[in-house]
Amino acid sequence: MGENGVGKNNYQGSAAAAAMEVSSAEHGQAGGSKCYDDDGRLKRTGTMWTASAHIITAVIGSGVLSLAWAIGQLGWVAGPAVMLLFSLVTYYTSSLLSDCYRSGDETTGKRNYTYMDAVNANLSGIKVQLCGFLQYANIVGVAIGYTIAASISMLAIKRANCFHVEGHVNPCHISSTPYMIIFGVAEIFFSQIPDFDQISWLSILAAIMSFTYSTIGLGLGIVQVVANKGVKGSLTGISIGVVTPMDKVWRSLQAFGDIAFAYSYSLILIEIQDTIRAPPPSEAKVMRRATVVSVATTTLFYMLCGCMGYAAFGDNAPGNLLTGFGFYEPFWLLDIANAAIVVHLVGAYQVYCQPLFAFVEKWAQQRWPKSRFITGEIQVPLVSCGFKLNLFRLTWRSAFVVATTVVSMLLPFFNDVVGFLGAIGFWPLTVYFPVEMYIVQKKIPKWSSQWVCLQLLSLACLIITIAAAAGSIAGIMSDLKVYKPFSTTD
Repeated sequence: MGENGVGKNNYQGSAAAAAMEVSSAEHGQAGGSKCYDDDGRLKRTGTMWTASAHIITAVIGSGVLSLAWAIGQLGWVAGPAVMLLFSLVTYYTSSLLSDCYRSGDETTGKRNYTYMDAVNANLSGIKVQLCGFLQYANIVGVAIGYTIAASISMLAIKRANCFHVEGHVNPCHISSTPYMIIFGVAEIFFSQIPDFDQISWLSILAAIMSFTYSTIGLGLGIVQVVANKGVKGSLTGISIGVVTPMDKVWRSLQAFGDIAFAYSYSLILIEIQDTIRAPPPSEAKVMRRATVVSVATTTLFYMLCGCMGYAAFGDNAPGNLLTGFGFYEPFWLLDIANAAIVVHLVGAYQVYCQPLFAFVEKWAQQRWPKSRFITGEIQVPLVSCGFKLNLFRLTWRSAFVVATTVVSMLLPFFNDVVGFLGAIGFWPLTVYFPVEMYIVQKKIPKWSSQWVCLQLLSLACLIITIAAAAGSIAGIMSDLKVYKPFSTTD
């Protein structure tokens, strides 16, 4: 793979050689090079399609499976409307953010390799530190959420087979802990892939898997609607009486968080854009096209899966369409769908975590540039071209995976965790920082009509974020009252 992602120069040669490459680029010598881009880094070869694959891998994740439940809380009117609203906001703010990849001219300006670099180039002071904290905290949260979701899907395979053999009356109590450990071990292995540019194959595979399980969920929903001889659900969602008025409010707010999480990828957009080949056309134009393709594709799948799941089960729509056992048969098809979810989440975990991995490793190299533990490499002849193992990368990334796996074991609340992650990450990372950077980048005058509209968009999304976070926290507190760590699943 020739794309170049975060930290590509972290492990290439000596500091002097790297400095010479950058110096050459600054003097225009790398501009026409067949091997290097204008910044002295190896030529990027990413296209609209590889960028779309990265986005789809990040976006169509476990969130799609909670959308039937989310629409069930909001009803046939508000549910699809909220989903469409979030898709439009995500597309618009992602377009603003893509314009911030280069500072100044969009074809020749200085590149910002990461979301943090873009914030640092356009904003200053506490905003930069706050952005860094929120971005990397959100990545940690997503890693925990994906570990929970993957274990639930692996658990569902075991339980589906149990129900098929023992009958639906048997509760088939099974602990999710061993499956979280299995997923963690797999992520330790894949986390040793050094850079973003080397996981394109994993992103493409994961994107195919996401379409696989989404299509199966959609198909099962259609079959269930036909079996029901009609569409279930109501215009206003789950009825008061089935739940208390206060629960109706909290559940509706949590549904906002679930839908926000389903569209969350802005925090890795700049890193994905940094894999796109050099102009022409500009990276911003290619990224805008990739955003259109990926957001339109995901919205179509979300509408189909969420609406068909609600149509099939109405107020009883499970929190996770393929693991909540609204469906029991055909069990082998459920097994295929849940296996596809696990494969997809393996890739999505890596797509999300690469920026955090690169940030820590870059900081460590700057802090201890002469440490062989930090910068040294060991040649491992695993493949024909060899593989370079870095001991710090092995230690730090493995420790990260272990830590997120342990936390996942302690808090396996799929819907509530998903809603909370979506809520806390949506406004600052998807709306506030892209809007603020765009205003600075394009020098939009304060109190102009465009400035006022952008600020009103940001304020509206802030209100939604606070409300959704409150709903998810209420759900988590309710779960904690009855939860026993490391217990079996009902």
